[in-house]
Amino acid sequence: MSEVFATTGTIAAIATAVVPQQGSVGIVRVSGSEAMALAQTLFHAPGRQVWETHQILYGYIRHPQTRQLVDEALLLIMKAPRSYTREDVVEFHCHGGIMAVQQVLQLCLENGARLAQPGEFTLRAFLNGRLDLTQAEGIADLVGAKSPQAAQTALAGLQGKLAHPIRQLRANCLDILAEIEARIDFEEDLPPLDDKAIISEIEKIAAEITRLLATKDKGELLRAGLKVAIVGRPNVGKSSLLNAWSRSDRAIVTDLPGTTRDVVESQLVVGGIPVQVLDTAGIRETTDQVEKIGVERSRRAANAADLVLLTIDASAGWTEGDQEIYEQVQHHPLILVINKIDLVEESERKTLQSQIPNPKSKIVTAAAQNQGIDALEVAILELVKAEEVQAADMDLAINQRQAAALTQAKISLEEVQTTIVQQLPLDFWTIDLRGAIQALGEITGEEVTESVLDRIFNKFCIGK
Repeated sequence: MSEVFATTGTIAAIATAVVPQQGSVGIVRVSGSEAMALAQTLFHAPGRQVWETHQILYGYIRHPQTRQLVDEALLLIMKAPRSYTREDVVEFHCHGGIMAVQQVLQLCLENGARLAQPGEFTLRAFLNGRLDLTQAEGIADLVGAKSPQAAQTALAGLQGKLAHPIRQLRANCLDILAEIEARIDFEEDLPPLDDKAIISEIEKIAAEITRLLATKDKGELLRAGLKVAIVGRPNVGKSSLLNAWSRSDRAIVTDLPGTTRDVVESQLVVGGIPVQVLDTAGIRETTDQVEKIGVERSRRAANAADLVLLTIDASAGWTEGDQEIYEQVQHHPLILVINKIDLVEESERKTLQSQIPNPKSKIVTAAAQNQGIDALEVAILELVKAEEVQAADMDLAINQRQAAALTQAKISLEEVQTTIVQQLPLDFWTIDLRGAIQALGEITGEEVTESVLDRIFNKFCIGK
């Protein structure tokens, strides 16, 4: 049995980030049958404070043998089953930083607790029936959310908005299975099955699975974010565009071409979608060895990006260098950014428009004047909506594991339909139907293997 299944005993872990000279409070969480006894050993609550569930006590943490003071702290008590793990849970709320929480954790480990495995608190919550697997994964997504929309989608999973339709689909499959098995066991006493009605019901289930599968791309987009590379010739205003967009001076801006020698990164949120923006070195032929490295990194960044912003200098017109870069990136999802438009007379703009290619998306900006950023964000969201950049438009967003299980369920249901059409015996109908039921059960945890739990909970932080 793997380590993630070793859920016996009392566990302890630091449940907050540990950063030197940062954070006013650090929490050490303890869960298990000995949690209360351990707290009473380490924590001294002066006066007549009552040690009851869901109470916060004020006091001191001391070494049980030497009585040396370790920290002045609060103790939160949550007795089973009214706790996150449905076990007795205590939390020592210490001073933040490094030393206090580490010393308290060490005292817990020296007095009967063991260090929790990654995700073991949430695993215990699942095994004790407080959460299903979709809710547990929702917790991990919420902790790692990079935007408000990602957080809302994670909360939807945590509130059971994914589990409910999955359970309903599984229940529908179980009803069909019961009908079939009843005919197998009591064929002479029951009317024959309506093949067309069974197929119709299976098609409805498969259609709902298809709808849920359509949310996978949105889930990936919200979890991983959108990687956007700003590319173009030197001195076309790429760094100015990044600075205007991020509202900060992340990149150095000068009149000298080739100022940016490496990829500069900024994290933004556009329409609820986390966006990683990469300002790349200007792409051109050069003999400068350092600049050559920057140009090569720019090309790699463009190839790895989900979306390319090809930026040109409107005052210079459409150049041979712009055309070469365009030919390299035109097969990517692309927005053509015509920058420095404020330096071009109105009469010259029509000439410029006739010179440049006509990709699906094109905007004008004056990045140095902070103009055109709203139009850029609108263009990005329009590409997302049009699924040029993969996404969906639902409240729910499944992950890769859930998508794999749903896909398997759909394939199994298709096999059931084939079996019915071929008029094979009823026993054959049940084989793939059971496969669909098992796949749907894997999503919520009603059918679960040790390896699945390993994959899910090993991705959690230790204190969660």
